[in-house]
Amino acid sequence: MVKSSMDSKQSTFDFSSLILGLSSAALSYLGISTNEKEPAPKKNLDLAAQNIEIISMLKEKTAGNLSKEEEALLDNVLADLRLKYIELAKIYG
Repeated sequence: MVKSSMDSKQSTFDFSSLILGLSSAALSYLGISTNEKEPAPKKNLDLAAQNIEIISMLKEKTAGNLSKEEEALLDNVLADLRLKYIELAKIYG
């Protein structure tokens, strides 16, 4: 088997990394830049909602199998994203 550069990176990828990646994507679709040096991305509320739902589904499907830290991360990410989504949906509907 040939080792790729991804092999060394895979060991640092975990459930929290997946959730944070999906959260970053949702923030981007909400028009919120995660990098202060870049302009705000274009809003796409439908794709933001889709990413929020994926995170919610992962929370449901992994219930009882997560550490307390992972559960807290999911709860905090979902609360933050849902609040931001609702605020923007009221404006851009």
